[in-house]
Amino acid sequence: MPSVGAGARFLQSLAQKGHSLRWLRAPASVRRRVAVVGMLSLLLAACGNAPEDSAADSVRQRLEGQWLRDYRQDDAEVRRWLTLQADGRFFERAKVFHADGAITEHAHEGQWVFDGTNLKRKYRSFDGKKPSAPTLPYITHQIRFESRHEFVGTDNLRRREVRYHRVREGLPALLR
Repeated sequence: MPSVGAGARFLQSLAQKGHSLRWLRAPASVRRRVAVVGMLSLLLAACGNAPEDSAADSVRQRLEGQWLRDYRQDDAEVRRWLTLQADGRFFERAKVFHADGAITEHAHEGQWVFDGTNLKRKYRSFDGKKPSAPTLPYITHQIRFESRHEFVGTDNLRRREVRYHRVREGLPALLR
């Protein structure tokens, strides 16, 4: 006697409990459509990551605004001001104070996104000019907040860590 598979045993148990199995008599094309619709429904239900999306949106909203970073590079002090706008644009201004007293200013802009882990920026212009080789117009920082007003970004590609402090809107952050 051939063995009965698990699917057949399941259907037999449903019939014994009084469940209707009329849908099994439907044409194969209808059963396939019902199965496809059922699988798609399950997939769509599984894709609804509202808690994760909400967390990423919350961090994205925390990132919006003006941020300041002060650091030393070679023989110069650098003050970098980063504005992340709600519409996905960013503006970055830098003032470089050289040891000989000279001051250089830079203005960059582009688009930014937060993917749930990383703050990603794509530069559209460096000092009013489109980026060109060998300059990479992208930068990615893995974000962690140290406090409500400070985040640390780790650039895993360049092995560099940056620290930004929130500044009030309209504050002349580049002036010393």
